[in-house]
Amino acid sequence: MKYEQITQEQLGKGSPIQLEIVDTEEDLYYHMAMDMFDRITANNINGKRSVFIVPVGPIGQYRKLAKMCNQKNVPLQNVWLINMDEYLDEHDRPIPKTHPLSFRGFMEREFYNQVRPDLNVPVSQRIFPEPGREAEIGKLIANLGGVEVAYGGIGINGHIAFNEPPEDDTDDRTFKRLPTRVLSLTRETRTINSVTAANGYIDYIPTRCITVGMKEILSARHIRFYMNRSWQKGIVRKILHGPVTCKVPASFFQEHRDAKLIITKEVSMPPVGRLR
Repeated sequence: MKYEQITQEQLGKGSPIQLEIVDTEEDLYYHMAMDMFDRITANNINGKRSVFIVPVGPIGQYRKLAKMCNQKNVPLQNVWLINMDEYLDEHDRPIPKTHPLSFRGFMEREFYNQVRPDLNVPVSQRIFPEPGREAEIGKLIANLGGVEVAYGGIGINGHIAFNEPPEDDTDDRTFKRLPTRVLSLTRETRTINSVTAANGYIDYIPTRCITVGMKEILSARHIRFYMNRSWQKGIVRKILHGPVTCKVPASFFQEHRDAKLIITKEVSMPPVGRLR
C-alpha cells in the first residue's frame, strides 16, 4: 500500500479506528476539552469517578477545560489525572518542575493553577509515573476500577506516550503487555520534539524518559487520541490503514473496541503532492 496516495476522502474508510476531522488546531483543543468536561460532569451527576490518562501534547486543551470548570462551577474532587510520561535526566531522575520541558511543571502552570482552589483536583490525584515506583501505576488503576479514557497525541513513528517502537526483536504480543517503565527515546522522537519544543536544538532534548505502558493505555475503556501536526500526515495513514505492528505502536488501536482519532483537516491531507 502506498500510504501517500490515500486521499483525504479515502482516509479512515474501512479502518476499525473511528476518525473525526476538525477544521483547525483550536477546534481540536476545544474538542478534547469538551470531551473531558462532558465526561466529568456526567460522572459527577452519577456519583462516579473520572479516571483519565492524559498527555502533554496536545497542550491547548487544559486552559479551555479549566475555564469551563470555573465558569460552570464543576468540582474536580472525584477526578484522577494520570499523566502518561515525563523526561528524565542523565541519572534517570525526573527533570525538575522548573525545567521548560517538564510535563509536571506544564500541568501545574496550564491546568492546576488555572482551576479555582475550591474546585481543583486533589494533589494526591494528580499522578505522574516515577522511576522506582513504576508498578504503582498499574496498582492504582486496578484499585480505581480501570481507566475510563486514555487521551493523548501520537509521535512521528507512531509512539503513544513514550512507548517507542522496539529496535530489538520484541514481538507484538510482548510489546502490547509492556507496563509503565523507564526507557531511552529514539532518535526520531528526539529530533521531532526538538523541532516542536526547542526550535531544532536537539541537544536540549533528554535521552531518557518514563512512560505509562502499552498495557495501561490499551486497557482503557475508551481511547481518544488527537493529531494536529503537519508531520503526522504520513503516520496517521499507517495507523488507520497499515498492519497492526509494534513498529507502529498506535496501530494497536485497530484492535481496541472503542478507539478514535481526532485530527485536523491539515493532517488529513496527503503528506506529499506532485513532484516538480
